[in-house]
Amino acid sequence: MTKGVHHKLEDELDELERLRRENVRLKRQLEEKDMAVELLKKSERIRKDVRLGKQRHESKYLAIEYFNTNKGWSISWMCHQLGITRSAFYKWKHRIVPEQEQLNSEIAELIKEYDERFSHILGYRRMTDWINHFNHTNYSRKRIHRIMKILDIHAVIRKKRKKYKTAKPEETAENKLARNFYTTAPNKKWVTDVTEFKIPNSRKKLYLSAILDLYDRYPIAFVISGRNDNRLVFKTFDKAIEKNPTAKPIFHSDRGFQYTNKHFQKKLKDTDMIQSMSRVGHCIDNGPIEGFWGIIKSEMYQMYDITDETSLRYAIKDYIRFYCQDRPQSRYDCKTPLEVRNAALTSEHPLSYPIAKNNKIEKYKSKWSA
Repeated sequence: MTKGVHHKLEDELDELERLRRENVRLKRQLEEKDMAVELLKKSERIRKDVRLGKQRHESKYLAIEYFNTNKGWSISWMCHQLGITRSAFYKWKHRIVPEQEQLNSEIAELIKEYDERFSHILGYRRMTDWINHFNHTNYSRKRIHRIMKILDIHAVIRKKRKKYKTAKPEETAENKLARNFYTTAPNKKWVTDVTEFKIPNSRKKLYLSAILDLYDRYPIAFVISGRNDNRLVFKTFDKAIEKNPTAKPIFHSDRGFQYTNKHFQKKLKDTDMIQSMSRVGHCIDNGPIEGFWGIIKSEMYQMYDITDETSLRYAIKDYIRFYCQDRPQSRYDCKTPLEVRNAALTSEHPLSYPIAKNNKIEKYKSKWSA
């Protein structure tokens, strides 16, 4: 082998070694980057999850201790990554844990044990009572509640209800209908509401908005939507006006946010309708539409095979068609709501259909009438 060839081979070997070392360096950098990300995430999770002590940077110390114990990571490197000193970490590690902090940790373990054992049904009151009863302790509810909040443990039953915005007095209307559901002709009194239907095998719901005429209990307009919003109610009202452009009835509803909306109230004013609203906590003030929802939900599910959103939408639409066209009612001499409506709209003197007295309702009225 000549001298020139020998030097060439040495140069090639040096280049391969350099590339190997560079590859090792880059690989190590990537590993350290991944380790740093994992370290920061662990520290953040600890900070959000369990902080029973009051030490500053405790979540960082706990993360360092975890990775050093379980993965053998360098304490100096982790301290550098998290911006703390080694001396501060060791001072925390060898400190004397305060009695109250140690007790809180023991309580936290009891809370986690009881929450798991009793399938997450314990709120902080029963959690306190049960821990004190079974362990012969006397912890306060405030202490148990505070630790449960830190652990993000709460009862899955009896969830706290959402707060709903109460309508201001100037946005509501008086109960001008006053439960007088009888009327002598179409388009004198309309009632409206929104109800919901759960979609089978899903967490979603469908919402049905409808307007009933109290003369013939005919749904003059209805709209189905996946959202209970202003658009749902506005669209229902617009359909009713499109079909009955000269109607100027008393328009009764509950105090839902759609009906107290200023834009909706302007729609009523523009069409010369008189707005009426149920009193708070008196759903019977809007009894006819509540009864209509009851009829739909008790009969529809017996008549249709409802398995998903498509079949539910079809069932609602087809049942309302059935209700209007094929379901005679005894109050109307065994005529359907559509037959009663068509006859009244083509007659100068519509027939009268008095509402039969219901003894139960009369007794209720006498007891609770304001």
